[in-house]
Amino acid sequence: MKKEMLLGSEAIAYGVKLSRPMVISAYPITPQTHIIETLANMTENGELNAKFIKVESELSAISSCYGAAAAGVRTFTATASQGLLLMHEMLHWFSGARLPMVLVNANRAVGYPWNIWTDQSDSFAQRDTGWLQIYCTNAQEAQDFVPIAYKISESINLPVMVAIDGFILSHTLEPLMLRTQEDIDRFLPKYVPKYFLDIDNPQSFGNATMAESFYKMKKSMNDDMLNWNRIDSILNEFNDLMKTDYKPVECYRTDDADKIFLAAGALCGTAKVAVDLLRERGSKIGLINMRFLRPLPKKQIIEAVKDKKIWVLNRAVSYGNSGTLTGELKSALFPMDNEIVDVIVSLGGKDVYPETLTDLLSIKDTEKTVWLDSRS
Repeated sequence: MKKEMLLGSEAIAYGVKLSRPMVISAYPITPQTHIIETLANMTENGELNAKFIKVESELSAISSCYGAAAAGVRTFTATASQGLLLMHEMLHWFSGARLPMVLVNANRAVGYPWNIWTDQSDSFAQRDTGWLQIYCTNAQEAQDFVPIAYKISESINLPVMVAIDGFILSHTLEPLMLRTQEDIDRFLPKYVPKYFLDIDNPQSFGNATMAESFYKMKKSMNDDMLNWNRIDSILNEFNDLMKTDYKPVECYRTDDADKIFLAAGALCGTAKVAVDLLRERGSKIGLINMRFLRPLPKKQIIEAVKDKKIWVLNRAVSYGNSGTLTGELKSALFPMDNEIVDVIVSLGGKDVYPETLTDLLSIKDTEKTVWLDSRS
C-alpha cells in the first residue's frame, strides 16, 4: 500500500478498478461525472479490463447493468440526484431479482428549485427499494467500501448503494492509503454467480407471481438484508486484512458522553471537530456515525445511545414529519424514551461549520424540528 492524494471521486474509481467489474454503464451527471470519466479513461487505456457501455440516460445505464448482472458478471454504475430518481423503477427490479451490484451515488439535492450541491434527499428517497445503503465519511472510506459493498452484495444476492457527499467528498483532495490489487483479490475473489442466464441451462427469470409467492420472496429479501452476522464477518475480514476498524456504526468519544450528535456521511468529519471543541469546554458529548442506513443497525444504535440525549443532524427532510434520519433513529429506538432533538442542518449544500454545531447546545426550544441557520 502507498499513500496518495486523490479526489473522493477518484478514490471511488480506484476502488471500482480494484474490484474488477466486467461491465460499467453510466450517464454523466454532476457531481458524479469524475467517477465515470476516470473509469472511462481506465478502460480506454487498458488499465481496467471492462466493457464500458455508453448510454443516453441513467435509466438505460442501470438497465444495461441489469442485463449484465443477469448474465452473471460483476457490474457497476454511478449517478446522483435526478439521475438516481430516474433509475427508481429499476432499483426495485434489481433487488427483486436478487441480483448483486454496486451503485455509487454522489449525494446531491433534488429539484425543484434546481440545485447541484449536496444533501441526502436523493438516496434517502430510495430507502425502500431493497438496496443496502452505506454512507462514507471521507475518501478512504469511499475507496474501501466499494470492494466491501461488492462482497456483501455477492454474499447475500442484494444490490448495494454506496453514497458520498457531492463536492464535499467527490471534488475534495484527501490523503489516503491506496490498497493493492493483491490485497483486494485476497478479500474479493472472482465473482461466481449461483444463478445466471445460460442457454445451456435454461431457467426462468422475472416471472409474474401469485400473492403467496410474492410475499415469501419479499420476506426472504428482508431476512437476508438483516443478516448482520454475514455483514459483520465481511467487515471484520476487511479490517483484519487492511488494519482498519470499520463498523456499521462508528462511535466517537461516546463512552462517557451524556449527549450525542448523530449523523451520516461527510458531515461526521465536521461533527468530530465540534465534539472536540465542546469537550475542551467541559461538555460530555460524542458522535455516532451512521455508516449503514440499510439495513438499519438498530441493535448497534441502542447499545451506543443508552439513555443519552441525541441531536440528530439531518441533510434530508421527510416533509410533514421530521428530518429523515431522525425518523430512522426513532424507529430504531422505539419504545425507548431518549430525548431526541430533530435538527435540519444543511440542505442544498448549505455550509456547516464546527461552530454551527457547537451552537446547537444553546437552543432552548427542542420540542419541534429545528431548522438551523449556519454561520456565514
